[in-house]
Amino acid sequence: MVITGFFSAILVGAIIGALGRLIVPGDQKVSALTTVVVGIVAALIGTAIATVFGWIFFTLPFLAELALQVCIAAVGVIAVAGSKNRQPA
Repeated sequence: MVITGFFSAILVGAIIGALGRLIVPGDQKVSALTTVVVGIVAALIGTAIATVFGWIFFTLPFLAELALQVCIAAVGVIAVAGSKNRQPA
């Protein structure tokens, strides 16, 4: 991976994480860095799932893959926000 690929992954992860955070209702106590990390992980998982299921051959593969990535990011944001809201016993 070259340096431009690294920065592209961060930029795409930030966008995916932000979109995932936008579709989750309510206020999430999640930092921007955590949102970017969740977005990067969601982008990687979404791309892997899209590749396995062959969504590359759809008419609009980018939109289907993006929708999957944003949904995975939303689930990740919910999971991280839920774990941060838990009070220790």
